[in-house]
Amino acid sequence: MSDMPVTENASASRSPAWNALAAHAREIEPLHLRAIFAADPGRGDRLALDAAGIYLDYSKNRITDETLRLLVALAEEAGLRARIDAMFGGDKVNVSEGRAALHIALRAPPGAVFEVDGKNVVPAVHGVLDRMAAFAGRVRGGAWRGHTGKPIRNIVNIGIGGSDLGPVMAYEALRHYSRRDLVLRFVSNVDATDFVEATRDLAADETLFIVSSKTFTTQETMTNAHAARDWALAAFGGNETAIAKHFVAVSTNAEAVAAFGIATDNMFGFWDWVGGRYSMDSAIGLSTMLAIGPEHFRAMLAGFHELDLHFRSAPFERNLPVLMGLLGVWNNNFLGAPTVAVLPYEQYLKRFPAYLQQLTMESNGKHVRADGTPVGCETGPVYWGEPGTNGQHSFYQLIHQGTRRIACDFIAFGQSLNPLGVHHDLLLANVIAQGEALAFGKTADEVRAEGTPEWLVPHRVFEGNRPSNTLLLDRLTPAALGSLVALYEHSVFTQAAIWGIDPFDQWGVELGKLLAKRIVPELGGGTAPAHDSSTNALIRRVRALRGTR
Repeated sequence: MSDMPVTENASASRSPAWNALAAHAREIEPLHLRAIFAADPGRGDRLALDAAGIYLDYSKNRITDETLRLLVALAEEAGLRARIDAMFGGDKVNVSEGRAALHIALRAPPGAVFEVDGKNVVPAVHGVLDRMAAFAGRVRGGAWRGHTGKPIRNIVNIGIGGSDLGPVMAYEALRHYSRRDLVLRFVSNVDATDFVEATRDLAADETLFIVSSKTFTTQETMTNAHAARDWALAAFGGNETAIAKHFVAVSTNAEAVAAFGIATDNMFGFWDWVGGRYSMDSAIGLSTMLAIGPEHFRAMLAGFHELDLHFRSAPFERNLPVLMGLLGVWNNNFLGAPTVAVLPYEQYLKRFPAYLQQLTMESNGKHVRADGTPVGCETGPVYWGEPGTNGQHSFYQLIHQGTRRIACDFIAFGQSLNPLGVHHDLLLANVIAQGEALAFGKTADEVRAEGTPEWLVPHRVFEGNRPSNTLLLDRLTPAALGSLVALYEHSVFTQAAIWGIDPFDQWGVELGKLLAKRIVPELGGGTAPAHDSSTNALIRRVRALRGTR
């Protein structure tokens, strides 16, 4: 990897701070982390930060004190402080949609003030939370009864995107705290297999569906919701009154909810200043609250809020999400590392990388700035990952000895929620060892000293010099999960500020959906396809396979 050039792009001359970082990157390109640590033996203690229950060791990034100074200067030049104040102030920072992005109000305590258009939204937020808690208490306590009088034992959340990824991740992450006599399932894919397999072994008279769609028009969600409605009606002999006992909605479209058969008293709303991928702590988290209970849900909100306060007030050089975001820009734009592997050494966080894929790539996968002009640099690194130690036996080979630079975020917890023999010591030893191996590697001389035959030496050399962060927390509590999610939310925001993009819209998801609506009737055979030759041929091929030429 030593022959890989520093990333250059059209934005390299757009600002003095950016130019200074580009020049600095060329200067340190020859430096290896071995030499950097040798020259600065105390950096492992010094380049670390502890806040909101998260300990961040960022010393294994290819940075010096000068790098950090220049990155902070870049943040200041980009107006990051003003952008933070604007978001917390309820300004319409979602420029292309003319909306505030005030998800931070979702986890504010009752006495806080967050205003949108001059109105404090916190009382309304807690009004919904209180209704959610009351409903969760009825379901969990057995007071809510289905159509035949049986209590609810099964909960199926129907959503997609932020209405699915957040609740799924949170349920898996906090399963240790969940009610084990409640079965939680999640349906998101419009592929019928998803719904069929999720409901195959469930009894309809003990099943509650949560339909999560702000507009109650999302194609995939409503297709699955109507499949659930038909499934329930078949079980109840077509009795329409049963729907109100087995369906609730997370939506703002009261008319459509009522038309579906759900009592609007059982509709839990949120607001247009809550983006889908920032909504797991809103009413979208109703399934989470049903699983873990209102007390644990509020503890999660408190963890979010603690990190929010840190992000808003801490100086940039001691600010966890700002540093994470700036290091992401440094690796992506200046060191040629366009992907980030998120590697939680905690099985409960198995869905966390998938959740971060939407949070990061839907937010910052943009090619124009907020003002509509070309960004002129690489944005939105590709996020991916799997839990350790499983990943070590699959893709870590590429991370260690491949030709691509891949930045890594290791996530670990000092204490296990399920102590069992030496398991947790082995887990922690592995996560610590991986960071060390990526940073320092193994030289050819070290390999030879082990008695390795000369022909085998090149195969056993580890170049090292590969950047990583290690995030260490005490235990995976609801509060810890909240802090961890908020950390990445604000890191994404920081990167967006540097690139000058709007991280709160997602126009890129629209075109394919619009074209799909045109193609649906064409697949049925009643309409001739009218696209390019490839698309037309594929439609004709599907029709032939179905016998609907």
